[in-house]
Amino acid sequence: MTAQDLRHLELGASLYVPATRDDLVGIANRRKLPGLRSVIFCTEDAVRTDDVDKALRNLEAALPRMEAAPGLLRFVRVRNTHVMGRVLQMPGVSRLDGFVLPKITAQNLSRYLDQMSGHDKGFVVMPTLETAEAFDAVEMRRLRDLMSESAVRPRILSLRIGGNDLFGLLGVRRSPHRTIYETAVGHTIAMLASTFRPHGFNLTAPVFEAMDRPDVLAREVVQDLDHGLFGKTAIHPEQAGVIESLYAVRPEDLEMAAAIVDPDAPAVFRMHGTMCEPATHRRAAAATLARASLYGVSSDVPTCEDDLAPRGPRLVA
Repeated sequence: MTAQDLRHLELGASLYVPATRDDLVGIANRRKLPGLRSVIFCTEDAVRTDDVDKALRNLEAALPRMEAAPGLLRFVRVRNTHVMGRVLQMPGVSRLDGFVLPKITAQNLSRYLDQMSGHDKGFVVMPTLETAEAFDAVEMRRLRDLMSESAVRPRILSLRIGGNDLFGLLGVRRSPHRTIYETAVGHTIAMLASTFRPHGFNLTAPVFEAMDRPDVLAREVVQDLDHGLFGKTAIHPEQAGVIESLYAVRPEDLEMAAAIVDPDAPAVFRMHGTMCEPATHRRAAAATLARASLYGVSSDVPTCEDDLAPRGPRLVA
């Protein structure tokens, strides 16, 4: 597993910011939120139709003022291919790392990728799975095959799951008292993970809408990780703190991961009461080691069976 394969681990909690806000530069330059790992300036669902021009003017004014910010990934969630074309023509667009693409299917992905042809900056993209096709395993395999093509694969940093759009298609508003895995969308997330993860694609986890239920958010993040999803949309800095505290690695998991990737490791061995089998556990072990280097090690990180008390925020608004 290469460093490029694990770059999605740098996303952490991606803070969604409507591009209509007047503090884009402060956020992009980490003056407001110094611990921020990734930010997505949104021109799509977080912006009213009659405010799109305002959002684009804001972006056009902010991009040239964005400074180098090591450790921070910056994206724009475009509204459609037309908006993407406009953003790509803006001075300072090279300050971005890439784009979040909305409502992606096998039928429309190429239209977005065509917009980037001829641009020297190696933008990455995060296609969002949030249409009726996301419920269809056959359609998702078609999309996976398209994204696996050699000209497309290097562009894909991660896939995003648009939970709110999927609930909207079902005509359901999720309860703040239950994780997404306790709803009808939970089955779909499991299908998406089994469709894309074995082929090397990371998926990020959907937003948790309730800002006053950190206990349920914490439980959901643990379940995200159990499904192989890494990175999660945050709609408030306090959510980012809860999410990223759970990305730290338990000491025993770090010890097992190091033992598994050891070239002299036996074919199978016991550690911390668990069977370790390098042939099948090596990929997960490599990701665990990389997570520990980014998010640290903590004996307070819970499992699903533990009491998931809310964790204090790392980011300060």
